[in-house]
Amino acid sequence: MTLQKKATIVSIATAGILAIMKLVIGILSGSVAVLASAIDSVLDLAISAFNYFAINKSEQPADKTFNYGKGKIEALAAVIEGTIITMSGLFILYHAIKKAFISEETTLLDSSILVMSISLVITIALVVFLNYVAKKTNSMVIKSDALHYKTDVLSNGAILISLILIYSTGLHLIDSIMGIIISIYIMYSAYAIIKEGVFVLLDGSLDQEVVDEIKNIIENENSINSYHYLKTRKSANTNFIDFHLVFNDGISLLKAHGLGDKIEDKIAMINKNEEWVINTHLDPYDDSIINQDEDKH
Repeated sequence: MTLQKKATIVSIATAGILAIMKLVIGILSGSVAVLASAIDSVLDLAISAFNYFAINKSEQPADKTFNYGKGKIEALAAVIEGTIITMSGLFILYHAIKKAFISEETTLLDSSILVMSISLVITIALVVFLNYVAKKTNSMVIKSDALHYKTDVLSNGAILISLILIYSTGLHLIDSIMGIIISIYIMYSAYAIIKEGVFVLLDGSLDQEVVDEIKNIIENENSINSYHYLKTRKSANTNFIDFHLVFNDGISLLKAHGLGDKIEDKIAMINKNEEWVINTHLDPYDDSIINQDEDKH
């Protein structure tokens, strides 16, 4: 089993435990903040389960139907996850505003504070683990999961503070105010997840730093006259690179091919933890200039 799959299983188990704890206390106490956190944990459970499915599919090799593999399902999962997080944020916002108008009081504050304290510690430990896996695998799904649980850390901490303030001051409106703040932050965080997923689905280029490294590798090869049509994109843990290399017209195909392989090997060394699919086109002249002239006519 891959590290990504192990990470999603840990997330599923953690979210399940936290959801049960928070739902029981949230319903009994009437705290909209605790109940909102419980609903978020239920969504975490569903999302982590979906992430396991997404990672399992994305790791399947290319076949006759999906010639480039199914890596983009990770980006699709990130968009779905971000959308679900946004919906949960709107749900929390609705109940927080509703409770403020009804002026309901929060009960079982001692139990609520204890549950949220335990939840905060567990979630922090999960975020540390997911960040470790994200750095090791560079998986978009795990990155999204880590970001999601980071928002949980902040929301759990905020809820804990609000419960302590209610316990100390008796001002129950704090619960609604904190619920509104948390919902807005959750929706803001979801935007970043959705944006990254859509970027990959639309074949956005690799990070500019990586593209610059690729350019430097090509430009520092003295046997290359020039290059053009450099294109990059990403799918799951695989980077796809295409470019044309221009050689002197007298160079042998064997030597040109060898130089192309040399450049491809150097590019693949930029990040050894990722897969690289590099398509190099060998040109005896700069055909980009010819194509530009044809376009003018």
